[in-house]
Amino acid sequence: MKSFSSLMAEQTLLPIIQANSVEEGLNIAKAMDAAGITLVEVVLRTQASLAVLSEIKKALPKLIVGAGTILSEADYQAALAAGADFIITPASSDKLLTLLKQSPVPVLPGVASSADILLAREHGYSELKLFPAALSGGIPFLSAMSSIFQDIIFCPTGGINADNQKDYLNLSNVFAVGGTWVAPKKWLDEKNWQQITLACQAANQ
Repeated sequence: MKSFSSLMAEQTLLPIIQANSVEEGLNIAKAMDAAGITLVEVVLRTQASLAVLSEIKKALPKLIVGAGTILSEADYQAALAAGADFIITPASSDKLLTLLKQSPVPVLPGVASSADILLAREHGYSELKLFPAALSGGIPFLSAMSSIFQDIIFCPTGGINADNQKDYLNLSNVFAVGGTWVAPKKWLDEKNWQQITLACQAANQ
């Protein structure tokens, strides 16, 4: 199976889509696609999320679309049924990591501590999401982990923004950064899709 980082290819931004309706989700995805983005994460935080994921895949078949905020087997099965190209979790447990081993698509488990990292490593994972990155120690924590877990690379999310994303990406054990700063609620409310395109272009340079 492909790794999550190989799906990302040269893209260093993991743009997160949190939409309250299919129409909103499609507009966000189209704005990101216009910026040259090839992969997006739809977080399962609203009732429309699964429909958003499915409809994005229909409307933009070349876009790689995965599901985030996977917390249980029910979430996992629903995401796969909706057509998720990858799975991302906000946290890890022995039960969840065991379940995800059988995933037919790449998985990026979420961790928040050195104990979480060790648990995921014991389950065979070498690519992890640090979440919430800023509250979990941020750049100093990731820098410290690089010498302990030399075979682990990270995609931090949570507290990443235009001002600090490059600082995270400069770390040797960070392959990408994720966040919603490229599609904040204000722009969604204003239907300012062009601003999302511009923000994604700037973030993925």
